[in-house]
Amino acid sequence: MSKRVEPTNTSAFYAQAAVAFGIAMFAVVAGIYFLPVDGWMRAFLAVSSMFLVSSAFTLAKVVRDAQEQSSVGARLDQARVDKLLAEHDPFVPGL
Repeated sequence: MSKRVEPTNTSAFYAQAAVAFGIAMFAVVAGIYFLPVDGWMRAFLAVSSMFLVSSAFTLAKVVRDAQEQSSVGARLDQARVDKLLAEHDPFVPGL
């Protein structure tokens, strides 16, 4: 049986993603702060931006979880566990 090779992300990729997120968040906060509008409008934009960011993280997690569940390796592993559980008899002494 061949060993399955899974792609991995490098630390540079994580750093690039974190820096890009930080720059984007800073730009949005600065844009809201310097907008020539009333405070309640700034507050609405800030809350809307926080909701957008949190829902984007949630969507990314849901997509990742769905992709991991649908992978062949995950299904094979689950089938092996199901087979072991089906064959296990807790009343057999010595196991």
